[in-house]
Amino acid sequence: MRWEGRRQSEQVEDRRGQSGGGGRVVGGGLGMLVLVVVVWMLGGDPMPLLQDMAQQGGTQMSAGGTNQPRTSEEEQAVQFVRVVLGDTEEIWTDVFQKMGRQYEKPKLILFRGQVVSGCGQASAAMGPFYCPADKSIYMDLSFFEQMRDELGASGDFAHAYVIAHEVGHHVQKLLGVSDQVNQSRGRLSQEDYNRLSVRLELQADFYAGLWAKHGQEKFGFLEEGDLEEALQAALAIGDDTLQRKAQGRVVPEAFTHGTSAQRARWFKKGYETGDIRQGDTFRASSL
Repeated sequence: MRWEGRRQSEQVEDRRGQSGGGGRVVGGGLGMLVLVVVVWMLGGDPMPLLQDMAQQGGTQMSAGGTNQPRTSEEEQAVQFVRVVLGDTEEIWTDVFQKMGRQYEKPKLILFRGQVVSGCGQASAAMGPFYCPADKSIYMDLSFFEQMRDELGASGDFAHAYVIAHEVGHHVQKLLGVSDQVNQSRGRLSQEDYNRLSVRLELQADFYAGLWAKHGQEKFGFLEEGDLEEALQAALAIGDDTLQRKAQGRVVPEAFTHGTSAQRARWFKKGYETGDIRQGDTFRASSL
């Protein structure tokens, strides 16, 4: 991905030097993968799920080594995040203007180990997430390494896809979509709510693809193999793939994000159409 030399977002807040506090969090090995299945890229409040798992027991972790030295590789990753977020700001500002609306830029909070978000305390074990309460994205840069080592998804554009997906959840918040889904939580069975959650996540994948389409037209940032990186990332984080890797079997009624094929399909549809009107996953007869 060609990203160097472009405008960097001013909406990135660096909290890597701050302690997120103590506490009991869950993480490590296959436990990490199970947690990713449930929580990663969740459009709503992620804290109840984390608390439930913490009550059942987990691995005690420290505040995350907040005093660790910052390497040149990590600082380059920060610049990358700033550029990608800046790209999303420009693309979504254009898209919203065409809809007669004003785009509100989200914050992106970088942290190390643990962080206190508007949705409560969270750990790096959760992976990147969007908190609708404070309209902010939270990310520990170590997740890029976890993508490579645990999920088999690597490359700059795979990382950009993750950021664009979380920004997609912000777009859903601004459009009122995520609020409607969350309000239905108490009225539906867990299985029915999971189905809505899948459609919410697939729409965020579509929005990531839409961003890639318009970003390529505006910045020409794609290099050979970049789309394949994003699609590979989508395939790697499907519920069926992660469940099979974590527990050796697939439980469709527990899906919250969609299958690998569905995630790749909706990202690809967003990229091919570039039309936000084509991303209504809630009315789609098939996913």
